[in-house]
Amino acid sequence: MRDLMGLMGKAKEMQAKFQAMQEEISKMEAEGQAGGGAVKVTLSGKFELKGIKIDPSLLKEDEAEILEDLILAAHNDAKAKIEAEMQSKTQEMTAGLPIPPGMKLPF
Repeated sequence: MRDLMGLMGKAKEMQAKFQAMQEEISKMEAEGQAGGGAVKVTLSGKFELKGIKIDPSLLKEDEAEILEDLILAAHNDAKAKIEAEMQSKTQEMTAGLPIPPGMKLPF
């Protein structure tokens, strides 16, 4: 019975840590770049687009498709950075816990 109570205590502690981590990540921002820095986007930890910066040299009428592709690439770069940080924080938090491989946290 003590093991069950200890496990429940650890689960509550882990839940509190995950909530704190989620709050920390939601305040985080990441900048993604494409085209050698010609296009930059900033995303929040919730993957909300916070800003876009475009080098004026790209603002040519016949190059709209290139610009669109660069914006998408910069967005994906920023998103990958946030996801990597989330994964890193989750691994730090769950180090030493008997969690099955491939199980995604937070639930």
